[in-house]
Order: sequence, then structure tokens, then C-alpha cells
Amino acid sequence: MEPNLSALLNGSEETASTSEPAGITTLRIFSLVVLGVTFVLGVVGNGLVIWVTGFRMQRTVTTVCYLNLALADFSFTATLPFLIVSKAMNNEWPFGWFLCKLIHIVVDINLFGSVFLIAFIALDRCICVRHPVWAQNHRTVSRVAKLLLGPWILAFILTVPIIIFMTTVQDGNGHTYCILNFAMWGRTREEKIKFLIDMLLVRGSIRFIIGFSMPMSVVAICYGLIAAKIRRKGMINSSRPLRLLTAVVASFFLCWFPFQLVALLGTIWLRETLFEGRYKILAMLSHPTSALAFFNSCLNPLVYVFVGQDFRDKLISSLPASLERALTEDSTPTTDSTTKAAPAAEAKSQAP
Repeated sequence: MEPNLSALLNGSEETASTSEPAGITTLRIFSLVVLGVTFVLGVVGNGLVIWVTGFRMQRTVTTVCYLNLALADFSFTATLPFLIVSKAMNNEWPFGWFLCKLIHIVVDINLFGSVFLIAFIALDRCICVRHPVWAQNHRTVSRVAKLLLGPWILAFILTVPIIIFMTTVQDGNGHTYCILNFAMWGRTREEKIKFLIDMLLVRGSIRFIIGFSMPMSVVAICYGLIAAKIRRKGMINSSRPLRLLTAVVASFFLCWFPFQLVALLGTIWLRETLFEGRYKILAMLSHPTSALAFFNSCLNPLVYVFVGQDFRDKLISSLPASLERALTEDSTPTTDSTTKAAPAAEAKSQAP
């Protein structure tokens, strides 16, 4: 989500240009390839999800939730070309101050928003299973749409450090970096370094606890409550929305846990990494684990296709029909009756 720790320190104080070990170079190139694939699949896949859930499927609570998740993933993957270029240039930033701040704001909001939305969807599914009567009477699309503002607001709040401190900085060799810059805080070098370490420790802790552990704990608790209800009622086959949510959560955890673990270790050993050059393995692991984490943003559309039968059927039926309409000349004016006939003819779709 941000440059490596050495770049952060260089941006706030001084630059020490060192050659990159061959192993790190290989992993960085591999991560660039993965990010390129993520960009293509993520933009196309999430774009299709937004189109189908937003315009082709019946508006339900589930489709609204997954529409928001697709918007988060699409917005993030759309920023990847900027991050790919910067990573290819060894974290240099050629796009200027405005895009430096804007791109990283978009990245953080949508990465935090994704995990909060997954926790929200798990909580919604738990309520449906545990209290079906209450959910039927109170679980409306308009009400859930308002509640969905909560995950986005929380994600925005956690992005405030990016809004305040993210900027472009030049080193002594004229290289420009887009980093969290705390150089204005503190008068002496020791004060600046102390503030830098404190802020990175706080940010790393918040990212792991609030941005990962707490949402995943909510998901785990919800699954425990759902499992208890299913076992008590003797329901062998879970509902399709529950299977879909299970696949989404599993892919998210498998992709993000290695990155979060490496980031947590980097936070714990922050001083040793910055000033003693120890635990260089973390620098090597940061490239593949971050690429794997970002790859999750293009996996959800594949999950919907393989697990969500209604989404798959609607997508397959929509693509040929839309292509036919695009290639057919409109020789007669379109009336209200003709435009309303097509949606009426479509089968009502349930949530994926």
C-alpha cells in the first residue's frame, strides 16, 4: 500500500542509494507480472460484476452488498498501472504530487473498504440465518444501502494519515518518491526519527488490528453462530449466498494473511529493519506477498461465476443480448412499451 520502509526514511531524512540484491529483483519482477494480470482481470471482471449486479439483476440486499465490493475492487485495480510503473522504477514516482496523494488515497480507502464490506456481508448473512423473521421484516434494500455507508466512512477515517502526510519528496540525487513524509514534525534529527517510528508503529498496528484482525474476527464469530444454527436445525445444505460468502472470505484470507503477517513483523521489528539492516528477508517477502494480496481484487468475479449460479446465468445471457443490440441498427423509434418489455421478459434473479 506504500513504499518500503527504507524509502520512507529516505524521504523524511536522507537518501542512501544501494544496489538491490538479485533475489529481491527477481521477486519484484514476478510481482510486477502478477500486478499486471491483476489489473487486466480486475478491471474487466469487476466491471462486469458492476454491470450485472447494478443494471441486469434484481436489486436485492445481497446484490447491493456485492456491488459495493465490486466497486471497491474495481477502483483499486484501476490504480495499479501507476503502482506498477513506480515499482518498476524502484519506487520512484514520476506522476507528480496530485496523483501521488490521489492514487494512494484511492488505494487505502478501497483496500480497507473491501475487508469491512466482507465483514458487513458476513454479519448480514448471520442475521438472516439466526433471525429470519426479523430479517424478513426489517432487512430492506434502502436500509442496508444506508448502513453500507458505515464501512466506507470507517475506511475513509483510516485513510486520514495518507491524506495528511502522503506527498512527493526528492532525494539528493534528484529522484522523486511518493511517501509518507513526517520531516516537518520535529526540530532535530532525533525528534524526526522518533516521530517517524511512532507514526509507522501506530499505522502498522491499526492496519493489522482494525484493518484485518477485527473484521476477520467478526467473520469468524458470524460463521460460528451460523454453524451452530445450521447444526441445531439439521440443515445439511447451506444456502447459495452462504456458499458464495464462504468462497469470498476464504480467498480474501488466503491472499491477505501472508501480507498482513509480513507487515506485522515489519512493524514489530521496525527499528531493527530501518537502522540495523536486519531481517532483510522481510524486504524479499514484501514483493510476492503484496502482489498476492492485490491479486485478491480480481478473484471475486471468478468466485461469482463458479459459485453464484444466478450471476453466471445472468452474465451469460446478458453478453450475447447486449452484443446483438449493439450491432443492430435502430430503424424505428423506441417507445416506452418496447423499452419496458425487455426487463419484463427477463426472469427475476436472486442474489448470486
